[in-house]
Amino acid sequence: MPFELLSTAAAQGAATGIGATRLDPLELFLDADIVVQAVMIGLVLASIWSWAIIVGFSLRIGGLRRKSRVYEEAFWESRDREEVLSKRHRRDVPSARVAGAGLDEWRKSTKAQPVDRDGTRQRIASAMESQVAEEADDLAGKLNFLATTGSVAPFVGLFGTVWGIMNSFFQIGAQQSASLAVVAPGIAEALFATAIGLFAAIPAVIAYNRFSDRVNRYEARLQRFADRVHAGLSRELDRA
Repeated sequence: MPFELLSTAAAQGAATGIGATRLDPLELFLDADIVVQAVMIGLVLASIWSWAIIVGFSLRIGGLRRKSRVYEEAFWESRDREEVLSKRHRRDVPSARVAGAGLDEWRKSTKAQPVDRDGTRQRIASAMESQVAEEADDLAGKLNFLATTGSVAPFVGLFGTVWGIMNSFFQIGAQQSASLAVVAPGIAEALFATAIGLFAAIPAVIAYNRFSDRVNRYEARLQRFADRVHAGLSRELDRA
């Protein structure tokens, strides 16, 4: 009977030990030093904001591509391009703003007689290229946060790790014991800060690289559209 009691107690103790050593992120956060906690909170907020940008940008670039495709088809099919280039359309579609910039310059340059055809062509091309660059810059503006998070978050997490390890060494000196029971909790909390830094950085880097490529392709699409509009306006100049 005593042997059975001892066996039962040992089993309960083993079960209790296993439960206590299970990884609990919330417990690691609550037990961490205030500096490490601040680092963790900052990294979690950065991760949340990064995911908000990722979702928002995905929806935005998809919507702009659909709008541009529909607008460009209507632009080439329409005979009344003044209506297609109305301010209502320009406000919503980047392709409309690009074409509108070229047409505005064409109107200004053809008011004076005689028309300087070469100079007009150069000014139209410059106006549309500037608008294309402005559209691309506006689209890629928020991606800078993803780049910053991807490059800085691991080092911020590393700072939390270093601080936590320093705190663990302080506990070794205070308790005059280098046993794992003394240093393991602090080291686990410190490494958790690095894990959160990587959790914030990896999606941000992947999304930044992917979205940068999509912005470049969208800019190239706008530039091809601008080239076609420029060619059409050049033919109008030849007939003027």
